[in-house]
Amino acid sequence: MLPNTWKLAMSVKPTAICPDRLSAMAEAGIEELELSAGRLHHFMDEMDYPHRAGEISAVADSCGLPITSVHLPFGPVELLDPASLDADVRRNTVEKQSELLRAAGDAGIGMAVLHPSREPYPDEERAERMKVACEVISCLTDVATEYGITLALENLPRTCLGRTSEEMLYFLDRIPNLRACFDTNHSLREDNAHFIRALGEKIVTLHVSDYDFIDEQHLLPFEGKNDWSAIVSALKEVGYRGRFLYELKDETLYPLLAENRRKILSLS
Repeated sequence: MLPNTWKLAMSVKPTAICPDRLSAMAEAGIEELELSAGRLHHFMDEMDYPHRAGEISAVADSCGLPITSVHLPFGPVELLDPASLDADVRRNTVEKQSELLRAAGDAGIGMAVLHPSREPYPDEERAERMKVACEVISCLTDVATEYGITLALENLPRTCLGRTSEEMLYFLDRIPNLRACFDTNHSLREDNAHFIRALGEKIVTLHVSDYDFIDEQHLLPFEGKNDWSAIVSALKEVGYRGRFLYELKDETLYPLLAENRRKILSLS
């Protein structure tokens, strides 16, 4: 698939789901949205997503800007962590995320992004946390599949699980229906192009942003150090067929994204 068919998409917070903002984003060339809120209470209390998912999606649809994925919450750590060594936290993670997956499926959303862990984790706990996280992620993948959703596991930085392609493949090789979301500003130990080639066709969506190779920053591409030509070339090599979805710390930059994407794709 040619890069110019990768739809221009953007991750947004719930506050963006209002007609004025959505219409402006659509006029700027954004084609799809990912609804993202880091904390569980944003989904449960502020949005009441389990009961209002269809209504929220309908608002976006009415503006010609469909929500095609949801980024599942990843906090607070005492409630949500697939890699927790506390069995009660793992059970709660499955319960709460399953409720959100059901709501997303009922709203016709076909993809959900999941973080494999929280942090910080000492090295001596890593093997056990990988094992228990795999069990939770496998369960959530089954739930997602039941509701017609592709679950995409996101690579993460620092001491989080999924910080290398080897760790991502640990999950992907063991869970047949699981896929990957590749974040272009999370890899701190491995070259992004190498990471992409290692995961290959398992990558079904992106989080596009830039950084300084020291820590995640979610900058607009070309404000950091990423080699965008190498990244796009690697995506083409593995036959990437998903969206070109920006996840930026500053959502107000949406008017710049169409030209930014054009500039990136012109390099390959």
